[in-house]
Amino acid sequence: MKLRSLLFVPGDRPERMTKALAVRADALILDLEDAVALSAKPAARAAVANFLGQPHTMPLFVRINPLDTPLADDDLAAILPGRPDGIVLPKAQGAATLAALDARLSGDIAILPIATETPAAIFALGTYGGVTRRLCGLTWGAEDLPAAIGAATSREADGSYTAPYQLARSLTLFGAHAAEVPAIETVYPDFRDLDGLAAYAARGRRDGFAGMMAIHPAQVPVINTAFSPSAAEIDAAQAIVDLFAANPGAGALALDGRMVDAPHLKAARRVLSLAAD
Repeated sequence: MKLRSLLFVPGDRPERMTKALAVRADALILDLEDAVALSAKPAARAAVANFLGQPHTMPLFVRINPLDTPLADDDLAAILPGRPDGIVLPKAQGAATLAALDARLSGDIAILPIATETPAAIFALGTYGGVTRRLCGLTWGAEDLPAAIGAATSREADGSYTAPYQLARSLTLFGAHAAEVPAIETVYPDFRDLDGLAAYAARGRRDGFAGMMAIHPAQVPVINTAFSPSAAEIDAAQAIVDLFAANPGAGALALDGRMVDAPHLKAARRVLSLAAD
């Protein structure tokens, strides 16, 4: 499942769900958690369940409420008959939370945990591997954690993350790769600042993230571009692959005045695999 862009849609706004199908996101996240007031959750569950039963052209994930709350029981009862493609699991706290949700699912429903929303979660970011084949990625957030610990903000005046949240982001990145699943970058809150989004998404791909969540349809094309190899990247990667194919058994080779070796070959193959998706 290609997950460059995952667009959040409030679960109590069915008209937005229909419009979102026309956006070229790789997946939609129908939100039953933070985007929906408590009083609106029953209606949102009904709307999401109805939407899951309609024809759709992209994977549909549902963000349920935290698994240790009765709200999650009601969410799952409402949506599982509609066979969502995946569940976004908020307030995940490592292997135990992942296993608990896995035990409640059947079929091939995927799980995407949001893995940094509580203090305890930070210490479990290396535990997601080997729990279930449903795990399709790992993502993080920079809003719930500061609220949980009484921090004033997760960001500096220039919008960059403060040190604790840089750490949370980095551990999510490495935790995902340790579990051999894609790392998904968190949202960029200012949906009007598309230039800032492009720079943020480019840094995410540079650092090893494979995709990103979006909060507005206008963000999706920018994210898709950022997480797709350019023609120049594809050409450069193909040149490395071709060079090693022409020199079997070589450990390091010269290409355009620089040395390339096994890590460069691995990275080149990764670029070509992204281009082929």
